[in-house]
Amino acid sequence: MEKQCCSHLLMVRPVCFGFNEQTAESNAFMHEAKVNEKPQQDAAKNFDAFVEKLKEFKISVTVIDDSLEPRTPDSIFPNNWVSFHADGHVVLYPMEAKNRRAERCVKLLNFIDKSFHVESVIRLEQHENNEKYLEGTGSLVLDRSKKVAYACLSSRTHESVIKDWSSHFPDYKIITFNASDSDGVAIYHTNVMMNIGTDFSVICSETIRNKEERELVLNSLKESGKPPLEISLNQMNEFAGNMLQVENKEGKRFLIMSARAYRSLETKQIAFLEEITSILYAELGLIETLGGGSARCMLAEIHLAPKFSS
Repeated sequence: MEKQCCSHLLMVRPVCFGFNEQTAESNAFMHEAKVNEKPQQDAAKNFDAFVEKLKEFKISVTVIDDSLEPRTPDSIFPNNWVSFHADGHVVLYPMEAKNRRAERCVKLLNFIDKSFHVESVIRLEQHENNEKYLEGTGSLVLDRSKKVAYACLSSRTHESVIKDWSSHFPDYKIITFNASDSDGVAIYHTNVMMNIGTDFSVICSETIRNKEERELVLNSLKESGKPPLEISLNQMNEFAGNMLQVENKEGKRFLIMSARAYRSLETKQIAFLEEITSILYAELGLIETLGGGSARCMLAEIHLAPKFSS
């Protein structure tokens, strides 16, 4: 059985982070910068502090520096364009925003290939030609241990591309549904409203307005042995759904989230999680308000087998 938690993370240090007008149209979590704010300096400071905190808790992290050209203001969120799988597959994904497509980085893939066993690269970016998208583990929340892929449909998550993805991973059951915020706007990425750990899940199920779809998702989580912790719409808006559980070098599990997400949780919710896993949180500042993504979006899980023992 494949492990749910990875033990190695990939992160991309930003060099031109900022508000991306091309992604703002479909991301209700984004807000433009104020006059006195300095997005790149704030993001770089919080990024480096986040990396140091992960390393402090003995979580393995590979950090790649972004380049100034081409300009990629959202490069800090690599999980949207690439995913790494235990069977050696690497998947490249079609992105809705044209300026995000330049994030697909050959240099990064070559670096990964030097350190991890890559069997094949699955390329899905050709779907951009038909304006159909699937933005990595933003669009797909994967229960890797039980082989279930959850996806809320949006302009960034198209059923035909999911079908193509599924043809390369036929052992996965696909569960699609519709989810929207309090204004009726489609949730842009599945991983802001739910996440899955080894033996639990976190979900804002009230975003799934259709009762049958909601019950399908909740029943699947329960049957998979991942009982869901419910969060509210307000908590989802504070990025409490955007979490990721990982293992450190000693096999200890940590649930990673932002400080903003942690502060939104109730005492009983924290107690529920702390009975199952340790919690690690970091201040992310403008990364969340301008980028519209949080801690989980910054982490690309490397499930590939390493070439060298650490």
